[in-house]
Amino acid sequence: MDVIDAVKQRKSIRGFKPDPIPKEILHKVLELGARSPSAENGQPWEITVITGGVLDNLRQENIKRLNNKEPFNPEVSMHIHAGIYKQRHMVLAAQLYGLMGIVRENRERRVAWVQRGFRFYDAPAAIILTASNSLDESPTQFDLGCLTQTICLAALGFGLGTCIAGQGVLYPDVARKACGIPKSERIVMGIAIGYPDPDFPANKLESTREPLENITTWLGFD
Repeated sequence: MDVIDAVKQRKSIRGFKPDPIPKEILHKVLELGARSPSAENGQPWEITVITGGVLDNLRQENIKRLNNKEPFNPEVSMHIHAGIYKQRHMVLAAQLYGLMGIVRENRERRVAWVQRGFRFYDAPAAIILTASNSLDESPTQFDLGCLTQTICLAALGFGLGTCIAGQGVLYPDVARKACGIPKSERIVMGIAIGYPDPDFPANKLESTREPLENITTWLGFD
């Protein structure tokens, strides 16, 4: 797939087929992902890939914690934006709820939708990205953002879809126990990955982007 097409076609997939992903395919995706840029080529990341019973156990414990209303405890900052940034989020949420037929008054379906994120959207596999606690958070977060984007783009070349799933690691001790991640590593982000279900309503969403003229300043051009 052409890189320009990949950038245009990449979107968050929130409904997957149950088909398992061959390990060799995931290996190829991550080989490409590991080509991501990082400051001074530090490559400050570790990658854990889970499926089967390991992923099922993580999902179940996440939902148990969520249903018990246990407070989230992410190991990296996950701020909720304000102002125009929050407005964009609200527009996206309204579009998703509309596609899924979820009305504001239906609390049961709203709760069920939230739970999907904590289950990695029922994807057949998930990727957990971690970084050493010895590293400064801000530059490391930038580098892992590059890694995340490259993984998501590479996945398209193998017919796979992804969703960056921060909800999946809001209870980091759950992921740590399920995956055997040492305490010397902080859990940064999760990615749901699998073959997209074309009939899942939310997958039909094409999210918008701010017009370039609203976010770009050009200087020194004739």
